[in-house]
Amino acid sequence: MNTKKVIIYSLVLFSLPLFSQKLLNPEEAFSLALEHNYGIKITNNVVEIAENNSNILNSGYLPTVTGNAGANYNLDNTEANFSNGETTKLNGAESSRYDASVNLNYVVFDGLGRQYNFKRLKEEFYLSQLEARETIENVVIQLFTIYYSIAKISENTTALEQTLTISRDRLLRSEYQFEYGQNTMLDVLNAEVDINNDSINLINIRQNLINTKRDLNVIIGNQLTENFSVKTDLDFLLDLNKEDLLAKTKANNVALLQAEKNIAIGELDIKSRKSQYLPTVGLIGSYGWNKNNNNAASFATSTLNTGLTGGVSLAWNLFDGGTTITQVKNTKINLENQQLEKEQLILNIERDFNNSWDDYQNKLVIYRVQEHNILTSVNNFERTQEKFKLGQVTSIEFRQAQLNLRNAELSRNEAKYDAKLAELIVLQLSGELLNIEF
Repeated sequence: MNTKKVIIYSLVLFSLPLFSQKLLNPEEAFSLALEHNYGIKITNNVVEIAENNSNILNSGYLPTVTGNAGANYNLDNTEANFSNGETTKLNGAESSRYDASVNLNYVVFDGLGRQYNFKRLKEEFYLSQLEARETIENVVIQLFTIYYSIAKISENTTALEQTLTISRDRLLRSEYQFEYGQNTMLDVLNAEVDINNDSINLINIRQNLINTKRDLNVIIGNQLTENFSVKTDLDFLLDLNKEDLLAKTKANNVALLQAEKNIAIGELDIKSRKSQYLPTVGLIGSYGWNKNNNNAASFATSTLNTGLTGGVSLAWNLFDGGTTITQVKNTKINLENQQLEKEQLILNIERDFNNSWDDYQNKLVIYRVQEHNILTSVNNFERTQEKFKLGQVTSIEFRQAQLNLRNAELSRNEAKYDAKLAELIVLQLSGELLNIEF
């Protein structure tokens, strides 16, 4: 079996798993990622923890109630001397004590510290929601980067398959022409070299397609157990308005919203620190039961006590060596830094948005140019092919026209999906990524 047949058979075997594929559309991929992506699952659990922390049960507003119980047993040798001069000696005297109580502690006022801490927990919960949104947006970008990479590789595979088909026809024609003395063996050998190169390119890109599909399956939690294909037709959101999106960026960008929450938390931290200047007032209450079984040396053989106990406590740290003053000053500086970071972030995001918008517009233009270039390349190839059949161009010129068409198709595919990904980046910066239909 010659080299040409080996390669052709290898291509047939290699392409067998590509049949009977499930079509995975963008909406389904997005839904699977939201439900099964491990990064999103983890961040959802983090949000749930933050929600639990912001509950009234973790606020410090509720009282604490404790129960205590105990029992003591004593076995003593006792010598008791009384005022009348009598003496009593007891060996192995038994006594016991039993007690139980329910105690309540409640802070009535702590300088408003727990109020600010509770508000802080609420803000941290909202911040965790924003962090979860950021995680989801990043997963979506990662998802569609791989999804559109599969689409691009799929279209490139089709282009390379067409190239290989043309190369096979060329080889067959060169062999016939050689047999009838219309060309030399060199043309046949050149055609064989080209078909071998095209075959190797096709084998490599098919393996790349398989690998990239595995990458996508990881993003969606390994939910696809069968081979699948993706949609290759795209719709661009050509009605996007730059000024509207820039306004939405300043209002809805997830990084900016996180910065605003951190500033709100910093303001609450200052108030919480200042609350340490004020006193703490608390209530204490308990209900107790006590029983004593005394030995014979005691005046009473047993005692039983039950009753309520209550009280008010006041604690005021008049001076703690300057620790609270230092903490308040440092917290104010931290807040100032957060405000400065927000201003810097606004500048960075505006720059990133303008860069991304221009990049998107440029890639749309490039895609349109590449679409036009395809028409030119197809026209050029078809004309060259006709002349090649008539013997008016050489096989090298025909090969060049073939490669020009293939490269134009690959460039068009590259530009097509680059433009779509650039569009998604613009939407992510403006906070609109999760509001569109994929």
